Amino acid sequence: MTSTAASPRHGAGGSGFGVRLVLMLISLLWSAQLMSVIGLLAGNAQAEIAVHFQTTQIAWFSLVTALVGSFITPFVLKAADLYGKKRVMVALTVLGLAGDLIAALATDYSTLLVGRAVAGFYAPIVALVYAIARDVFPSRLVGPASGFIGGGIGLVALGGPFLSGWLLDGHGFRGVLWFLVAATALSLVLLLVFVPESPVRGERTPVDWLGGLLLGGGLTTALYGIGKGTEWGWSSGRTFAFIGGGLLALVLFVIVESKVSHPLYELSMLTRRPVWTVFLTTAILAGTAFSAGTVNQLLGLMPKIPTVSDGLGFTATKLALIGAPASVLIVVVSVAAGALARRFDTRILLAAGALSSAAGHALLSWFHHTVTQLMIVGLLSAIGIGLIAALVPVLVIEVVSPEEQARANGMQGMLQGVLLSLVTQLIFVVLAQNGTVMQGTRFYLDAGYTHAFLLAAGFFLAGLLSIALIPRVKRLDEAETGQAVV
Repeated sequence: MTSTAASPRHGAGGSGFGVRLVLMLISLLWSAQLMSVIGLLAGNAQAEIAVHFQTTQIAWFSLVTALVGSFITPFVLKAADLYGKKRVMVALTVLGLAGDLIAALATDYSTLLVGRAVAGFYAPIVALVYAIARDVFPSRLVGPASGFIGGGIGLVALGGPFLSGWLLDGHGFRGVLWFLVAATALSLVLLLVFVPESPVRGERTPVDWLGGLLLGGGLTTALYGIGKGTEWGWSSGRTFAFIGGGLLALVLFVIVESKVSHPLYELSMLTRRPVWTVFLTTAILAGTAFSAGTVNQLLGLMPKIPTVSDGLGFTATKLALIGAPASVLIVVVSVAAGALARRFDTRILLAAGALSSAAGHALLSWFHHTVTQLMIVGLLSAIGIGLIAALVPVLVIEVVSPEEQARANGMQGMLQGVLLSLVTQLIFVVLAQNGTVMQGTRFYLDAGYTHAFLLAAGFFLAGLLSIALIPRVKRLDEAETGQAVV
C-alpha cells in the first residue's frame, strides 16, 4: 500500500476524541451497523411481504442482497485501493439508496427483488468502514474507535427488534422499506459531511474481471439451483446443470486466480494452515449464526392457520419482547468474550460458542411452541451467538499479519457471505418440504420448522468439528504489536 498524502492519524494531538473525531466516529458507526439494521428489519418483514405479494419465492428477498454483496466485494476493495475509500463508500451508499427507493415504491414482487438486488451494493461497506478507520484516526484511537464501531451491534441487538415491531405493527412492511430509505439517506449525509477521504492508496494494477465474473456467477448459479431443487426435482437435469455449472465456474475461478498477475484474492494466503482453517471455521459458524434467525422470524410472524400454517402469529413487538433477554445476553457475552480472548485460547472459547449454539438450536427443534420455551431455550443459543460474533474477528487478527488484515477481512467476509447464503437457501428448502401453498403464498408446517432448527444445529456442529483443524496460534494480547502471528 502507498500513501498519497500525510495521514492525520500520526499528527493529531490530545489524549482523546474531540468533536470532529466524535462526529466522524458516529458517522462510521452508522454506516457499519446499517447493514445489521437492514438484515434484522428485512428478516422480520419477509413474512408479511410473502403474504402481501402471494409469493413462494420469499427466500430471494434476503438472498438476492447477500449474493450481490458477495459478487461485488472483490471489485469494491480494488476500487477503494485505486480511487479512495470514502469515494467508494459514497458511491455504494448512493446505489444502496437507489435500491431502497425502488423496493419501497415497488408494486409487484419482481420489482421489489430488483430493488433489493441494487441495495445489495451497500453490503461491502462494512469492510471499508474498518479500513478507513485505520487510515483517518490518530494511531492511539484506532483501537478504541474500531471497538466502538463493532460494539454498535449491541445497540442493534437491543433496539432493532423493538424498532422493527413499531414499524411493522404500526406501518406494515412499507414502513420498514421507507425507514431503510431514510436510514441510508442519513448515512450518505454523514459520510459526505463528517468523514474525510483516506490518504492511503494501493498500487494501480489491472482488475481481474474474469476472476470476479467466475466467482460471482458460479456462486449465484449454484445457489439458484439449490433453491430450485424442490420445484424442479433433485434429480432433474436443470438442477444438476445449475449446481454443476456453478461449481465448475468456481473451479475455473481458482485456476484463473492462480495464473493472473494481479488476482482479486490472494489465494496463496489460503495455503497456510492457520489461515484456511480459521476462514473455514468462522465462515461456517458466523454464516450459520446470521442465517438461523430466519427460522425464528418466520415461526414467530407467520400466521396460525390449521393444517396450512403452524406459525405462531405473533406481532413483531411481541416477538421483540420474547427475544429481548437473549439480545441482552448476546451483548454481555460478546463483551466478556473480548476480554477472555486476551487470557484464554480463542479456539476453546469458540468451541464453547459452537457447542452452545448447536445445543440451543437442537432444543428449539422440539421446544418452540410457547413463549416460555422460546425465551428459555433462546438464552442457550444466545450464549453461543455472542461468543461467535465476538471471536470471529479476533481469530482473523490472530492468524494474519497487520499488512494482510484488510485483504483477509475481505476474503473471510466473502466466504462468510457464501455460507450465509447457502444455509439460508437450505433452510427454505427444508421448510418447503413441509410447506403448503395457498393463494400463491407458501406457508410452513411444524415439521418444517423442526427440521430447519436441526439443520442449523448440524451446521454449528460442523463448525465445532472444524475447530479441531486450527493449529495453536498466538493469543490476541500477543498479536497487538503489529507483528505477524503465524
